[in-house]
Amino acid sequence: MPDSSSPLVLITGACGGIGGALVERFAASGARLILCDLSEEALAGVQHPAVVLRLGFDLADPAACREAARRVMAEAGVPDVFVSNAGWTRAETLETTDDEAWRRELAINLTGTRDLATPLLSAMRQRGSGAFVFVSSVNALGHYGNPAYSAAKAGLLAYMRAIAVEAGPDGVRANAVCPGSVRTQAWDHRFAEKPDLLGRIAPLYPMRRMVTPAEVAESVFFLASPASSGITGVALPVDAGLSAGNPPFVDAIS
Repeated sequence: MPDSSSPLVLITGACGGIGGALVERFAASGARLILCDLSEEALAGVQHPAVVLRLGFDLADPAACREAARRVMAEAGVPDVFVSNAGWTRAETLETTDDEAWRRELAINLTGTRDLATPLLSAMRQRGSGAFVFVSSVNALGHYGNPAYSAAKAGLLAYMRAIAVEAGPDGVRANAVCPGSVRTQAWDHRFAEKPDLLGRIAPLYPMRRMVTPAEVAESVFFLASPASSGITGVALPVDAGLSAGNPPFVDAIS
C-alpha cells in the first residue's frame, strides 16, 4: 500500500491496453496513481489501492484540461511523474483526413497534452524536480499511415525536447517512447476480422512480432525512474525493430 512519501504518477489514457499495463507497472513499484481518461465509467472500473484520484475529461477541451490540472494539484499534489499516454486516430490516409479529423486528432494527441501539462510543468519547475514520459509512436519517425496522428505524435517529440532543454536547469526531465504496433485488444479485433493479417505484417518487423503493452510500460517506467536520471530529450523506439530497417527490402536485394 503506497503512502504519502511514495512517488505521485499521473497517467493519461489509463484505461486502454497500454494504459492498463502502465497502471500495473507503476503500482507494482509502490507509486501513488492519478488516472485520467475520457470515460469516467471506465475509470471507476479501475479498482486499485494505488489510485488516489480519477479524472474523466476530454483532452480536446482546453478548459477541461486546465480544470483537471487544477484538481490534480488541489486534491493530490504536484506529480513527480507525468505519463502522457492518451492517443486516438481514425483517419488512415490523406484522402480520408478531412478538416475535422485533422483538428480533433491534433487536439487529442498533441494540444490537449500541452494544455494539461503546462500548469503541472510550471509547478514541477518551481519544486525543482519532475519527469515527463510521452508515449509517441513510430509514426513520428516515418510514415506508416494515419497522417494527422503522425503529425501530432511528431509534434509531441518536439514538445518533449522543448521541456528537456528549457526545464532541465530546473530539475525536470522529459523523454518519449515510440511504440510500433502494440498487441492490444484493438489489434486482436483486426486479426479476428482478417485472419491472415498477422502473417502479412510480421515479416516487416526484424523481431518478427509486435510488442506487448507490458514491454511499452517497462520502457516508460525506466525513463520515469531514477535509473534514467542522466537521460533527457530522448525518443526511444519500442517497436520490435520496425524503425531500424525493412527486412523485405533486404531480402529483395540479397
